[in-house]
Amino acid sequence: MAKRDYYEVLGLERDASEKEAKKAYRRLAMKYHPDRNPDDSAADEKFKEASEAYEVLSDADKRATYDQFGHAGLEGGGAGGAGFGDIFGDVFGDIFGGGSRSRSSVQRGADLRYTCQLDLEQAVGGDTVEIKIPVMSACDDCGSTGAKKGSSPKQCPDCNGVGQIRVAQGFFSLQQTCPRCRGAGTIISNPCGKCHGQGRIEKRKTLSVKIPAGVDNGDRIRLSGEGEAGMSGGPAGDLYVQVSVKDHPIFEREGANLYCEVPISFVDAALGGQLEVPTLTGRVKLKIPAETQTGKLFRLRGKGVTPVRGGGVGDLLCRVVLETPVKLNAAQKDLLGQFQTTLEASGASHTPRESTWFEGVKDFFESLKS
Repeated sequence: MAKRDYYEVLGLERDASEKEAKKAYRRLAMKYHPDRNPDDSAADEKFKEASEAYEVLSDADKRATYDQFGHAGLEGGGAGGAGFGDIFGDVFGDIFGGGSRSRSSVQRGADLRYTCQLDLEQAVGGDTVEIKIPVMSACDDCGSTGAKKGSSPKQCPDCNGVGQIRVAQGFFSLQQTCPRCRGAGTIISNPCGKCHGQGRIEKRKTLSVKIPAGVDNGDRIRLSGEGEAGMSGGPAGDLYVQVSVKDHPIFEREGANLYCEVPISFVDAALGGQLEVPTLTGRVKLKIPAETQTGKLFRLRGKGVTPVRGGGVGDLLCRVVLETPVKLNAAQKDLLGQFQTTLEASGASHTPRESTWFEGVKDFFESLKS
């Protein structure tokens, strides 16, 4: 019999969050748990099916493989490795305890996030930057055990190292965190003076981060094992460096393309000319044809960004903006007046947009009268 789609099993959309997946699994597990449905093989199968689906959809790597390749991508050990009891116990915590297995106090360290601000030039061309971050690191005095040098943690006598005490209540098997060791399974009678029994201390760490060329706002760089140290010697978490690109005084980026505004004079716009415009790799010549209107876009191919995830290099788009001359002297004003007189005398239309606009205004007022 073919397996049902895991999203269908849990009643989820494909973009459902991990929290939504956990909530859906809790609901189904409570409904079909064998303790609630003794001698019901159908309920037992549905419980196993829901547990298998949750095991995959709660694991980012397995979920990505499943989304891309379906059940075939998980064959050969992709799903079912953790065991239904482990999955159920992880989701329900103290309720429906997972048998007699011990809860180890060894825990993976937390992942950290650091926002790294970059100039546009650094983001486009790539760079290596140094960052300083405060992290919880393993205590070197006690070797992260939390016990004073020369001593060691002892097994908790109340829970016998399990970290939990069990209370039977009907068909429920309630497990509660051991109040004496607080779930660690061990007690420290002689704590380390440096970390005060925590096994970790805060340190400021300097890291060198290689920024690949083409990164953009929101991109993340993962540094494996550079997060917080784990508890009781557990593995360290990861550090995620999130890119934030500062505003640039000249350029704006949109995907692979760059945009900038180029001011041009009235004379260059009317008669045409050649300007030097900046790019991130140097200056280039931009030819302005005669009778160029303000707002016109000129495309400089290949002068944009090569995206970090691949694809062709983008373009630089220059938007020309006509700059009205200011602080004119009397002679210059007189020349402009003479120029305006010649335009009016010629009878030709030298301002096509202005003429069209006034025609539109005239038609608008005519329509109001009718």
